[in-house]
Amino acid sequence: MSIKSWIAERWRPLSFGERGEVVAARYLRRQGYRIVVTRRRMRYGEIDVIAVDGRTVVFVEVKTRRSAGAVRPAISVDAVRRQRMTRAANAFLKSHGLLQRCAARFDIVEVVWPIDAPQPTITHHVNAFPAEGSGQFFR
Repeated sequence: MSIKSWIAERWRPLSFGERGEVVAARYLRRQGYRIVVTRRRMRYGEIDVIAVDGRTVVFVEVKTRRSAGAVRPAISVDAVRRQRMTRAANAFLKSHGLLQRCAARFDIVEVVWPIDAPQPTITHHVNAFPAEGSGQFFR
């Protein structure tokens, strides 16, 4: 990667979803979580935010919407998405030697940010769903 392309990527405007992830990470920090990494993409899937809450590794899915509508944004995390997150979380824990050493969970953070609102509404669903599919490692 050339320096020119690195600078272009570094300073490009964030998408709406990426802005929601930044807001969610800031919210989690204020709640006492330590953010380990954001937007982690792996062969097995993608995890928006990986954080630590006490002695628990937390894998966070961020759902950003313009309006809550009739259906909550967290409902859009379907079984396929949960299985992908489980595989990605499993791979992350294995690669860092943490698979049997620590507790882990999945949270969902909803960021609802209407066009005319200066700040979004944030809803945090702690332990939103259990691990699904192969690689179930949670206690």
